Amino acid sequence: MSNSIESPTVSVPASLSPSRRAWLRFKRNRLGYWSLLLFAALVLMSLGAELISNDRPLVVRYAGQTYFPMWNDYPEKVFGGDFETPTDYLDPFIRQQLAQPGNWAVFAPNPYGPKTLNYFAKEPNPSGPSRDNWLGTDDRGRDLLAQLIYGFRVSVLFALALTVSGVLLGVLTGAVQGYFGGRTDLAFQRFIEIWGSMPELYLLIIFSAVFAPSVALLLVLLSLFGWMGLSDYVRAEFLRNRQLDYVKAARALGVSNTQIIWRHILPNSLTPVVTFLPFRMSAAILALTSLDFLGLGVPPGTPSLGELLSQGKSNIDAWWISLSTFGVLVITLLLLTFMGDALRDALDPRQAEAQA
Repeated sequence: MSNSIESPTVSVPASLSPSRRAWLRFKRNRLGYWSLLLFAALVLMSLGAELISNDRPLVVRYAGQTYFPMWNDYPEKVFGGDFETPTDYLDPFIRQQLAQPGNWAVFAPNPYGPKTLNYFAKEPNPSGPSRDNWLGTDDRGRDLLAQLIYGFRVSVLFALALTVSGVLLGVLTGAVQGYFGGRTDLAFQRFIEIWGSMPELYLLIIFSAVFAPSVALLLVLLSLFGWMGLSDYVRAEFLRNRQLDYVKAARALGVSNTQIIWRHILPNSLTPVVTFLPFRMSAAILALTSLDFLGLGVPPGTPSLGELLSQGKSNIDAWWISLSTFGVLVITLLLLTFMGDALRDALDPRQAEAQA
């Protein structure tokens, strides 16, 4: 029995397409529907993180000239400084220059980037929430709000890429096993048993010691193991659907195996794939966070929720680091879980028959 919040039951017109009926059932699950909207808004916000949290102004008007520091580097001399080094727009002298009559600058709402060190902080790092740093700073003096925004983007994009790769591999291997069966299925099952018994964490430790850490390497390594769960579901769907009459009729008409798989069986076997997506993204975010917490994840300097949790463990007194990072993770995983529950209910054939 679902524990989600739903609107009163209303029958879905049978004249609508199956996908349209599933979407209407999903919308009636208010908790899942609003979770989808909120999650989409958070993702869009993170994709435009440079417009929300950036240590460079979006546009500057100085001495009759217009500059765009967000896309171009300008030396300090351009704004009245003494050096040819890139401008530090948090420098009080530069701020004073930009505030003179006739000059102006448009900053992001949070004037810090993910790697910005606040050299002009009034308290030692890590410092608590203040007017300058709304959520405080970490132990290196970086703004925590900027770290969370950019770290959320890295986590979601990584989880999306890992989910897509896992779905492609899982659907491909599951379709081959389920459609052909016999020795093909037996060989794949033995391979999956052997491959699944390999120590994934130990392999990650070995590869992280041999190769330079990178997001691409981490994505490849996790993709090698992330497809097996979905493969079993797709295999079961294909084993069931290949015995149906419309598949036998297609074989009798001489339709190729590829066309039968792609046009006939696969569209009718996508229910576990679609239901699997939010939960797979949750698992991917947790995997990346755990690896970053252990120091086996993204390269140093990359915004990371796992690194912030590690900092929170090392700085128990800096409660704002652990609390804000934990809050972002909990909200993200809850939204994905509510979306997954709503998708599962919307695609459940028993509920579809009850509401017909």
